[in-house]
Amino acid sequence: MINFKVGEKTITIFDEKLKENKKMPIVIYNSFDGNGKELWDKCIELGCNDFILVNISNINWNDEMTPWKCDPLYKSDTEYKGNADEYLIELTNNIIPNIEQILNYKPTYYAIAGYSLAGLFAIYSIYKVNIFKMVISGSGSFWYSNFLEYIKKNKPISKVEKMYISLGDKEKESKNKILSTVEEKTIELVEFFKTENINIKFEFNEGNHFKDSYLRIAKGVKELL
Repeated sequence: MINFKVGEKTITIFDEKLKENKKMPIVIYNSFDGNGKELWDKCIELGCNDFILVNISNINWNDEMTPWKCDPLYKSDTEYKGNADEYLIELTNNIIPNIEQILNYKPTYYAIAGYSLAGLFAIYSIYKVNIFKMVISGSGSFWYSNFLEYIKKNKPISKVEKMYISLGDKEKESKNKILSTVEEKTIELVEFFKTENINIKFEFNEGNHFKDSYLRIAKGVKELL
């Protein structure tokens, strides 16, 4: 495991498989908290194919994982500032080059994975940068204002070969009217991607938004890799 910082971001790389001198993909995981160890352990438990996990933490969650400004969901919350484009510049121009330099390694391809707002960001990122071949979105915040409209009006830049989207089967039961639309909007998003001939796997997981988040992402890694 390697730890370093790029600006304010903390980068943790699970690179044990590099010792076997194999060509492997790198999965970028934008994390709300933690260094990615729990996700890595779940991937090992599931028997995922060999890959390198890069966990990025110390993210300004409501700002850097959101594509444009949006009002807060609750009175006690703060607004979403919509700084995803700025973060994507940092990711592509600074973070990824540092990863390759430190590892002295070029992956077979990059995948991006994220949960909740980072799941939203994962989908958004393929419309802005030409990097990611695989996309994993767990319980993505597709309730986000005007997100479906944006997806339907624009074309991805990344040449995505596979996509995995999952959702908790109780998430639509949220008492918040906006959050309760997430199942309807997720299914609409999936069906749209199918019409665009994107190879996509969608599945429900048991429980609400906060259950088994690392396991849900690990299932996506196993499915795609």
